[in-house]
This record gives sequence, structure tokens and C-alpha cells, in this order.
Amino acid sequence: MTDSPAPLADPHLVYDPVAGSGPKDVVILGSTGSIGTQAIDLVLRHPDRFRVTGLSANGGRVALLAEQAHRLRVRTVAVAREDVVSELREALAARYGAGEPLPEILAGPEAATHLAASDCHTVLNGITGSIGLAPTLTALEAGRTLALANKESLIVGGPLVKALAKPGQIIPVDSEHAALFQALAAGTRADVRKLVVTASGGPFRGRTKEQLANVTVEEALAHPTWAMGPVITINSATLVNKGLEVIEAHLLYDIPFDRIEVVVHPQSYVHSMVEFTDGSTIAQATPPDMRGPIAVGLGWPERIPDAAPAFDWRTASTWEFFPLDNDAFPSVNLARHVGELAGTAPAVFNAANEECVEAFRGGALPFNGIMETVTRVVEEHGTPRTGTSLTVSDVLEAETWARARARELTAQTAKATAEARA
Repeated sequence: MTDSPAPLADPHLVYDPVAGSGPKDVVILGSTGSIGTQAIDLVLRHPDRFRVTGLSANGGRVALLAEQAHRLRVRTVAVAREDVVSELREALAARYGAGEPLPEILAGPEAATHLAASDCHTVLNGITGSIGLAPTLTALEAGRTLALANKESLIVGGPLVKALAKPGQIIPVDSEHAALFQALAAGTRADVRKLVVTASGGPFRGRTKEQLANVTVEEALAHPTWAMGPVITINSATLVNKGLEVIEAHLLYDIPFDRIEVVVHPQSYVHSMVEFTDGSTIAQATPPDMRGPIAVGLGWPERIPDAAPAFDWRTASTWEFFPLDNDAFPSVNLARHVGELAGTAPAVFNAANEECVEAFRGGALPFNGIMETVTRVVEEHGTPRTGTSLTVSDVLEAETWARARARELTAQTAKATAEARA
């Protein structure tokens, strides 16, 4: 096994920008989303360990954001939508007592990025989408520990993130990558043979490509295990999410793609595994609950007591594992391909997929058309921009092109389908 660069995430290394005995100061980006709300639940149950100093949100749930700010007594609230600032200020004023100072309000598309540089120990990036890249880069540059739930930061900006991150500075919060992170602690890096990323299989596990041709949006949104937003849920149905996680695992742990395997595990109890060179496999397992990975992201190297439910070993259960059907679900192999191309290719893959998911939800694409269109966009992109000269502008330009091309191809598909039915 040859030497290679240090991984971004390493459980044997602890990056501590602000050592101290008191509670860790934490900034939560995406506080009104699924990751953010569960993180706040964890923090409120452990005030001796964590103190939230800043919150950011898009602005679609102003009342909840104001409630969170008041309960946590944060210094700063950031909101991406400038049109809701007045509503947010009124909602805050209604919760704070007379004479109590209101938190500072940052507003606009760059608000979360500014907050990511504020004075704190850890930034939890729970933003959804590639808009999370700028806050990720800012938090790293400012020297904060980054608890990373925004996988798009790595997918679209991997080389940029790797150029900034110090050893141990990133702790993954995705359930699969938090699992790998913990399992990797059982051995040295030289002992690792393979990473095994588990997939629930989504709502269409066991179906053939032909059987997927006419599935509905409602069926795609009926995930058997996790409650997630619509884009992530459909990504689970196509297994695009697993392809993204393979790229993310490669970037986080610097393991070659041919040593990262995906296995279908319907129960979602085992969140991922590490196979070592002596034949041992270490699996990380808990009932499906994101508060466990969040606790790892915020608390490592310490364990947070009762962060998430544990198994009741007195109750019988069956755990199953199946090989991935790459014909029915070609997304994982396509993700490996764009991951090996690197540079702007993963950004093109991710952006085209987001557009195609929206087209599927709107009835403009069939389910199989999602990956067919994404594949064509990736092929047309050709040789990606790579190397040390890669910039944020390069990534954004590639994303813009991919979204526009995906929309054009989707429109052509919709037109052809309509003509065929006429």
C-alpha cells in the first residue's frame, strides 16, 4: 500500500482552535432544517458542553428561527432572504423582554458566510446544496473546527476544501461518514483495506430498470427508513445520494475509489463499515437517528451521553445486506467516474442532478430520465477544469452551465414525449 496525502477527516487527530474547560461555542448554519433542529435539541440537553453563539437560515421559517435565537440567547442571527428582515426583527422583539438587547441580524446571500467566520470553536454546516461551499471555505480559513453535514461542499469544491483544511479540522456529520470516522479509529491508516458504505436501497430496492420506468413522484418520496427533504429523498430513490457519498468518502479519507464499496442494508442500522487488512470488519451501528452523528461532529473526541437511542438487544431483529444493482441504479458508477475525473466534474454531476430531480417532481422527466439526462450532461462537459488553479468561480461557472444544459435536455425530452402521445 503506497503512501498518500493525509486525509481530511482523521479520528486520531484532534484540531482544537480554542482549548478550554467551558462549553464549546458553536455556530449552526441551517438551523431551521433537519440537521439544525436536531443539533439544537442536542445542545439544549447538554448546556454544560455547548453554547450556541450564532444561527443562520434561509428565511422560510422566521418564527422558528426567532424562537431558536431566544431559547439559545445567541449573539447573531443570519438570514439569506433580505425581504424577511422586518418580520424577523418583529418576531424576535415579541419573544425578548422589554429592555433586553436583540441579537445582531445579518441579512443577504453572504450572511451565513460572514457568520461562519465569527468568533467560535465549531461551525456546524447543515445548509443544503452547493450554496454551503462558501461558508465551508470561510470557516476553514478562519480556523474553526468544521462539523460538516453539507456534503455538496466537498462534492463541488473538493480541491478547494482540501487546500484549506488543516489535519483534523473537519469532522463529518453525514451518518455514513460519521460511521466510517468512528470505525477508522479502530486501526491505523495503513491497516485499512476497504471502506464499505451502506445504502438503505430507498423505496425501489429490488426493482429492475424496466420496473422503474413509470414510478411516480409520490412513490419516490416514500422512503422506508428516513424522513428527509424531497430532493434528498429522491436522491435516495435514484441512489445518487450514495454516489455523492462515495465521492465524499474518497475526499475525506483519501481512499481510492476502487477500495470504496456500496452495499444495500435495508434496515439502516449499520451506517458504514471499515474492512482492515487482517480480514476484520468494524461496523458502526445505531438505530436511525441523526443526533448520533451530530454529537460526534460537535463533541469529538468526547462522547455525548444519551445523544441518540441505543439498541434494545433483548428484542430480536434481522440485519440484511445485498449487493447493489448497478444496472437499475447506475448513479453510483457514474459518481465514481466523475470523482475520478475530479475538478469541476462532480459539480456538473451534482448541479445537473438537482435540475433533473426538480424536472421529475414537476412531471417533465420520467424517473429513469433523471440519470439518463445527468449522464449526458456529464459526457458533454468533457474534460473538467482541474489542478491547483481551480477557483470558486470555475465551480460556479460549471454549475451554471450544467443547470442550463440539463434544463435544455429536459425540455427536449418533455417535447418528444408529448409528441409521441399526440
